[in-house]
Amino acid sequence: MDLTRAAWRKSSRSNQNGGACVEVADNLPGVVAVRDSKDPAGPALAFTPAAWRAFITTHAPTR
Repeated sequence: MDLTRAAWRKSSRSNQNGGACVEVADNLPGVVAVRDSKDPAGPALAFTPAAWRAFITTHAPTR
């Protein structure tokens, strides 16, 4: 998968102390990519937009 055009942004749910940082790229057609911000050259997970919505809806913390 080519992620060279991915516009990565830090997840709002990431830890602000430098650990547990997740970056998400949702600007690519048909895919949402997720990676560890501490290892940007490392592997990335890829989800369909529908699967990503289901994941964040299911795993969103309650307030």
